[in-house]
Amino acid sequence: MCGIVGFTGRRQAAAVLLEGLKKLEYRGYDSAGIAVRNGSELAEVVKATGKLKNLCEKTDNGNALKGTCGIGHTRWATHGEPTKKNAHPHVSGNCVGSGSGPVESNVVGVHNGINENYQELKDKLTRHGYVFYSGTDTEAAIKLIDYYYRKYQLGPVDALTRSMVRIRGSYALEVMFKDYPGEIYVMRKDSPMIIGVADGETYVASDVPAILEHTRSVYYIDNMELARLLPGEVHFFDLNGDEVKKDPVEITFSAESAEKGGYEHFMLKEIHEQPRVLADTLHSAVDPDTCRIDIGPDDGTLRNTEQLLIVACGSAYHAGVAGQYVIEKLAGVPVRVELASEFRYRTVPVTGNILAVVISQSGETADSLAALRKLKKNNIRTLAVVNVVGSSIAREADCVFYTKAGPEIAVATTKAYSTQLLSMYLLAIRLAEVRGIIDGARKAELIAELEALPEKVARLLEEKERLQWFSTKLVSALSIFYMGRGIDYAACLEGSLKMKEISYIHSEAYAAGELKHGTISLIEDGRLVIGVLTQPDLYEKMISNLVEVKSRGAFLMAVTNYGNYSVEDNADFVVYVPKTDPLFYPSLSIVPLQLLAYYTAVNRGEDVDKPRNLAKSVTVE
Repeated sequence: MCGIVGFTGRRQAAAVLLEGLKKLEYRGYDSAGIAVRNGSELAEVVKATGKLKNLCEKTDNGNALKGTCGIGHTRWATHGEPTKKNAHPHVSGNCVGSGSGPVESNVVGVHNGINENYQELKDKLTRHGYVFYSGTDTEAAIKLIDYYYRKYQLGPVDALTRSMVRIRGSYALEVMFKDYPGEIYVMRKDSPMIIGVADGETYVASDVPAILEHTRSVYYIDNMELARLLPGEVHFFDLNGDEVKKDPVEITFSAESAEKGGYEHFMLKEIHEQPRVLADTLHSAVDPDTCRIDIGPDDGTLRNTEQLLIVACGSAYHAGVAGQYVIEKLAGVPVRVELASEFRYRTVPVTGNILAVVISQSGETADSLAALRKLKKNNIRTLAVVNVVGSSIAREADCVFYTKAGPEIAVATTKAYSTQLLSMYLLAIRLAEVRGIIDGARKAELIAELEALPEKVARLLEEKERLQWFSTKLVSALSIFYMGRGIDYAACLEGSLKMKEISYIHSEAYAAGELKHGTISLIEDGRLVIGVLTQPDLYEKMISNLVEVKSRGAFLMAVTNYGNYSVEDNADFVVYVPKTDPLFYPSLSIVPLQLLAYYTAVNRGEDVDKPRNLAKSVTVE
């Protein structure tokens, strides 16, 4: 959610800031703004509502603003409507905040996150003469920093540490002080922030793509830390104001991997990258000589695990649901899958040897991070499955498995979800092996099936034209139902989410056995029902379910594996996927569902990569 960038160096800052913000558009936003300083001159602030191109036009792509130090922001409205007055940057002075031009203000800043006690701070600051011009929680934070800075005549670091202990909630705050030209100060609690230094210039952003073309050597600022940025250098401080040393982390993927590469949308590019990222993730975990699987926890932990607890949100939760079926079937370990947004607030009895798996693409998902901290507070061993090296969840978990999806720009996840699925398969195989449930021959057979998945996904992608054609029939659909049994139901959950989040067509996924318990009342003439039926032991039951909805007028699409040709007796459109081990079919059946959602959204003229009201990294509640 939201995006922040900052730059201090030799070049004109505005153009660098705008380019960085363009790389963060996938995070979701409804307004944008930048503030630039030219030496000791006042900061000049420019804001615009709507798309970033409006801000680019307003500033002549940054050429209208002079200065080599600046900060920028794309805002996703939480507190206050998406107006210029509420757009960032915000200032500590009493100006209206909606216009453009130089601002007479001690502190100018931008903020990602939620200031939970902003009303309390606002009341306090109002009593001290501050006047508020916006409806945001951010303005209270900027004015609080100014309050400590002026009243106690503190330096920037001390003013920020005072503010950090007063602000409740999550934040990545980036500020410039009037008295410190050429410097940017940042502080962080629970919201992501990275810093890069290269060639005498310093960059800061909320995600890697914003600075990747400038440097691949970055610093991750830890929770409850702050930093002082000068041209070509950065200094880190803890909550006591003491300087701390950090080592940079090298980003392994290239800047080109965060570009469209000739595809019309990032989502289509990322769907087509799935064969590669599946292979990369598999080869990162499986030793080619010994076939040993390294998924994070040591053998003793896995051997003694009595129960698995999988905690995640959104698509990561759906990967966990699929993981539940695979782990229980293959390793015989009881599995509970919990929504992190619910788990963090529940009183959950936890007894015995539990391994908790927290799945998150960004490693910064607010609810998943809070759930992780709750688990650790209860002395439960944790495994993080994340895609971002150095992210908060990765750093705070007891052990971590990194998926190799690379940068995922489209809001609707595809390739990251596929690598999360693969991580669940690998965990299941390793658990079964160390617990003596499968032998070497069965393990080799399963790994061979995993090795074959990338090529099978590539074959499915070659048939995308059929799905593109079929998607034209969905353009005017009002509602779509997905149904499956067993692990196919898990695939339906993800397929339905893909459809609704980018096409805005209502869709729901149901366990097919629940049809008679209410759902079938919604089936009527022409209603599209998508059935996924890949499991041999449930195939006949799923055929019966298809017959049930067909007899009530449903228009049927089926996703099944080669050989199940009898499904054509009932389905109006069939997609066949290559055969694999029944446990691994979600990795194949999801591909046509992703493509169907994508082409349907394109045909409806929707913004596929940046669907309305959604953000890539949900870093606030």
